Amino acid sequence: MQAGLLMEAAQSQQRLADTSLKKLKTQIGELAELVREEVRQTMVQELQGIASDSRRAADALRRLRRAAGVNLLIWSVAITSVCVLLALAIVWWVLPSRAEIAALRARRDDLALAVASLERQGGKVAWRRCGAEQRLCVQIDRRAPAFGDAADFLIVKGY
Repeated sequence: MQAGLLMEAAQSQQRLADTSLKKLKTQIGELAELVREEVRQTMVQELQGIASDSRRAADALRRLRRAAGVNLLIWSVAITSVCVLLALAIVWWVLPSRAEIAALRARRDDLALAVASLERQGGKVAWRRCGAEQRLCVQIDRRAPAFGDAADFLIVKGY
């Protein structure tokens, strides 16, 4: 009888252990589900934070790009203005004024008249230094007749 009681107690303990194991498995399943839900919520919160930080970084980069574009425009305009002003200053300093140009034209016309007058008066004469003593000589027209009392005047070539 004792063996029967022991068997019955063992079976009872076996059923109790099985019931406890089933409850433990159920609680482990519920606990695993709670842990998964907590991990999922934590991941969602972290990913939302990362997404928010990414949006702020992208906005900051856009603002930086716009600011860089504005700075580039300002520097380009400034450098172009300096170059234009420098060129205008050089032109103003180097080129003659309208009055100076008019005076130079009048001077050129006077000089052209003087050159024409000199050419008519012998300015086309070909002069050289001739001989060992480097005396002044001119080229003459040998086909022209001689003039003067002693025929010592000759016609200069080209006249």
